[in-house]
Order: sequence, then C-alpha cells, then structure tokens
Amino acid sequence: MATLEEITEGMRDRVGEDCGLDATLKFDFGDDGVVFLDAEKVPNEISNEDKEADCTITITKENFESLAKGELDPTTAFMMGKLKVAGNMGIAMKLQSVFS
Repeated sequence: MATLEEITEGMRDRVGEDCGLDATLKFDFGDDGVVFLDAEKVPNEISNEDKEADCTITITKENFESLAKGELDPTTAFMMGKLKVAGNMGIAMKLQSVFS
C-alpha cells in the first residue's frame, strides 16, 4: 500500500499546473492523514494540511488506490459507502476528469 507521501506525489502528477476544478478539495484518509488540493490558484497546490475545503471526500487509502488505478468505480464506491462526499457534490463529479 502506498504511503501518504506517495499518494500526495501521485496527485501532484495527475493534477499538474491546473486541473480546472477551480475549487478546494480534501481527501480524508482518517488516521492515515489528508491530501488537500487548492485548485483555486494556479499552479494548483497540493499539501497534507487539514484545512476547510469546498468538498471533502472521506475514503480509505486502499479504496483510494483502487479508485486511482481504475479498479474501483467512483459511483459504485459511493453507493457501497466506500467513499463519502461532504460539501459541494459538483466538485466530486468533476474529479472523474482528473482521474481518467
């Protein structure tokens, strides 16, 4: 399983300079930490700061990795309760373009 640092670096690679979300997003891995994406500024910033975000996705690191690899469908994960979304659902929906 990837470390928080590896996941954070992977997000930096995927997001690049500007992912086009124009919002703040937080992946909350519970006791394993958080990855915070600030896409309101360009270049986008990714950190492990636990700050308020427009949208927070709560998911385990294992499920996040499966999602990132395309082994877990986001809609299925949501329906099965493997991922929870708080805040602006529209931002979560836009995420699929970042992950594809």
